[in-house]
Amino acid sequence: MEAIEVLARERGVAVEAILDAFANALVAAYKRSPGAAEEARVTIDPDSGEVTVYAQVLDEDGNVIDEWEDTPEGEAFGRIAAQSFKQVMQHKLREAKRELVYDMYEGREGDLVTGLVQQVDYRSVILDLGDAEAILPGSERIPFERLERGNRVKALIIEVRNEGKGAQIVVSRSHPDLVRRLLELEVPELNDGTVEIVNIAREPGHRTKIAVISNDPNVDPKGACVGARGARVRQVVNELRGEKVDVVQWRDDIGQFIAEALGPAKVQEVRIDEETKTADVIVSEHQLSLAIGKEGQNARLAARLSGYKVDIHPDRPPEPPEAEEQGSDEDATPADETAGATTDSGEETVESASDAEPATEEPSTEESAVGQAPAEDDAAVVDPGEDVEVDAEPAPAAEADDAAEEAMPEASVTEQDDEDAMSTDERAANDDESE
Repeated sequence: MEAIEVLARERGVAVEAILDAFANALVAAYKRSPGAAEEARVTIDPDSGEVTVYAQVLDEDGNVIDEWEDTPEGEAFGRIAAQSFKQVMQHKLREAKRELVYDMYEGREGDLVTGLVQQVDYRSVILDLGDAEAILPGSERIPFERLERGNRVKALIIEVRNEGKGAQIVVSRSHPDLVRRLLELEVPELNDGTVEIVNIAREPGHRTKIAVISNDPNVDPKGACVGARGARVRQVVNELRGEKVDVVQWRDDIGQFIAEALGPAKVQEVRIDEETKTADVIVSEHQLSLAIGKEGQNARLAARLSGYKVDIHPDRPPEPPEAEEQGSDEDATPADETAGATTDSGEETVESASDAEPATEEPSTEESAVGQAPAEDDAAVVDPGEDVEVDAEPAPAAEADDAAEEAMPEASVTEQDDEDAMSTDERAANDDESE
């Protein structure tokens, strides 16, 4: 019995488990001996260690209908029993250890553990916790963190499962509560309740923001967490492989808290809408990118930390009135230069041939004559002040150019007729003078 007790202490299992394994090994050895019964049971005296084997006869329902002592004697039984005991004992010890590990870690979700990296692959990392093994899934790793065999890291227990192969401890290095536990190791004020962590917003591998509050008016919560020259928070940053950690003091004024949560950016104004849980944040132009952060990271963390939707706007001064008037004058089209109609979508559908030629301040008599197009071309010239409904599809630009080309020859003919008329009058005058 002393040997069994020593074995139990060495293997870290209960004495009862070893005695049960020993009894099963003796039953297996008995069944392999000549003339053994099909069923048997073994008893072990806990004081003397004496072994007794009882042969049994069972009915169809498994009830014992007959039993007698049938303890084998001789070296053969001892040798077979020893071999069986070794095999059964190994199996029982593995089962007992798995049960012991499960009992040790059951209910410890949220605790911090330290492990040695034992195996690394693309799916997971195996950590040796000393008395057990833990699995760090790829989804719970810090992005781009490089772990090598032999590294000592801290992780947070997130799940303990009792499966067929034994207890499985799942840990995480990307969970926000990992930062909480790491900070509690460095800040005594968090352990005694002087300072409390209100909320944590984290993007693993990049940045974490922590909101803290003090229950003692004489204690600065932010200074207590950061430490002298940042010594306390630096330990957390080192464990997280350089991840940035911002500590923000919680404020009852949610606008002031959001302004501080957007640090290191400097905020000019915060407007809060309690109904929609929205915060409109005004920052200067050169602080805009800093307030938003890389890919919106700083604004996202501030929103998670406060529970409000955060909209960040630059503080742009209004444009001068003169610039607005000048812009409106440039956009407006003079009535003398435009002759077209637009659809509801604002697309130009009719274009006048006169748009292709520069307008003059005082049109000549000939240009006025050219502008008087024949009756069949009146639909192409529209007063911009009129309301025009365009039912048909817009005419292609090529057709508008053809219409302009057809109108120009008619103007040329009119000019030639005027020249011919002047030549006839001059000849008539010369004839009168000669007569």
